[in-house]
Parts: sequence; C-alpha cells; structure tokens
Amino acid sequence: MSTHEQQQAKFRNSPGFIAALDQSGGSTPKALKLYGIPESAYSGEAQMMDLIHAMRTRIITSPSFNGDRILAAILFEATMDREVEGRPTAEYLWEVKKVVPILKVDKGLEAEASGVQLMKPMPDLDALLKRARAKGIFGTKMRSVIKQANPAGIAAIVAQQFEVARQIIAAGLVPIIEPEVDIKCPDKAAAESLLEAAITVQLNSLPKGDLVMLKLTIPDRDNLYADLIKHPRVLKVVALSGGYSREEANARLARQHGMVASFSRALTEGLSAQQSEAEFDAALDASIESICQASMT
Repeated sequence: MSTHEQQQAKFRNSPGFIAALDQSGGSTPKALKLYGIPESAYSGEAQMMDLIHAMRTRIITSPSFNGDRILAAILFEATMDREVEGRPTAEYLWEVKKVVPILKVDKGLEAEASGVQLMKPMPDLDALLKRARAKGIFGTKMRSVIKQANPAGIAAIVAQQFEVARQIIAAGLVPIIEPEVDIKCPDKAAAESLLEAAITVQLNSLPKGDLVMLKLTIPDRDNLYADLIKHPRVLKVVALSGGYSREEANARLARQHGMVASFSRALTEGLSAQQSEAEFDAALDASIESICQASMT
C-alpha cells in the first residue's frame, strides 16, 4: 500500500476528526490574541508567523495530538514549509503522529457579489500542488463564503470550487471543497438547500474514481447532507465550526450522522501561551476528546 492509499484508508475506516491549523496572515493576529499573545508582543509578519508556528508546533507535538483521534491536520503554506522537531511538518505529522497532512491552497476571497465571496485567482496553483505532493501532502483545502441564499451566486461558488478541484485531482491530490455558509446568513437553511443541490449536480459529473471531500457549515436542518456523505465520489464530509463556540458546534455536529469535525477556533478555544505544559496538554486533550465524541455520531 502506498502512503497515499494508507492515508485514504484512514479517512474511510478510522474514527476522529480534522484539526484545522491553517490560520493565514489575515486571521493570525486574532488567533494569537485568543492564545494570549497580543499584537504589541511582535512586529512584522515574520515575527508573527514565528509565533503562530510555535503555537501550532506546541499543539502538534502535544501527547494529546495523535492519529488515534485526529484523522488529519490542515496546514497553512508557511507551516508546510517549516519544520517540527527538525522534520518537515507534513513528514512529522504522518511519520510520527499518523495524522494525514492537508494544505490550504486558496489565496483569500473576492469582494461579495451575488451574495457570495468567490476565491481569488490562484495562478501559481500547479506549482504549489507539485511542491505539496513532493512534501507528502495528501490533499488540499480551499474556502469560499456564501452570505445570502442567492441561487446564481451559490451556483457560481460551487462551479468555481469544482473547477479548481478537478485541477487538484489531476495533480494527484484529494481536494477539500469548502463553500462555507456564513452562520449569520439571513436565510441559512434555504442557502444550505441550494448548496446541497448544486454540489450534487457537480458530484454526479465527476468521472468514476475521482474523489473529493466536502467541508460544510453545520446545517440548520439536521442530516441535510446525508446523501452527500453516501455519494461514491465523496471520501468524507466534514464540518467547520463557523464561529460557533466549541460547546455549540459540538452539540450541532452530534446531530449530524456521519459528519465529522474540521474545527479551527473551536479546537484551540481555551489554549493559552501562559499555560504550563501539563495545563496545555490537559486543555487540548479535553478539547480533542469532546470534538471526537461529537464526530462519532
């Protein structure tokens, strides 16, 4: 079995969830502030990225963080290019922790139009995918956002996601398609119904053997995504926490059968740079366990 096949089998057969450790330049100051490091503690992007890598390293190297409960970790490009305990991050995740490495590849969002924010162009995507594959990355993640239940906008966002997904599949990687429905969307349930229908059309058009994962906001109508979870082109359907607290995200997720977490802020909630190693590990362990339990329904 190749490494890629082993990792694919892990997604199919193992319990657990995805740890989203992919805060980018725009969201890093907020993540650091929640972790107890104010903006006054650093100056410039280089220092900021050193601090966020130290935070991610602390999470990844914690005894609580391993493949028994965590399927995969989503990495920011700068994290992929750095090392953990002297080994490239992706290699460390898989070889030491048996956690599948995934790379965030989008370059941020366009301005809102037709009730959605499409992804910005990714002219260097092919080169990034080639580099990612050489570093042992299994799959990718790309995010766009739905703000309104606008049929044309939702169709456009799903079409763009699948267009890029085909490029990623051709490069030998498994894409995570993430058309996030904003939890403040005024008609969230209607937007989610439109999204489910648009995704189904696109999945049915994929060639046999092509696989994607879907990262979706936890729906207002429980088990709306049941048919997507069973679709032969779908390896996994995962849930983003979307700004809900960990407690609320877990409660909502536990009602979705077959959907597992891919949490970022909800995962790191309660972790602090000021905690001792024992306190940090205990807090992370409790967080991981609660999210894992919510993902097992």
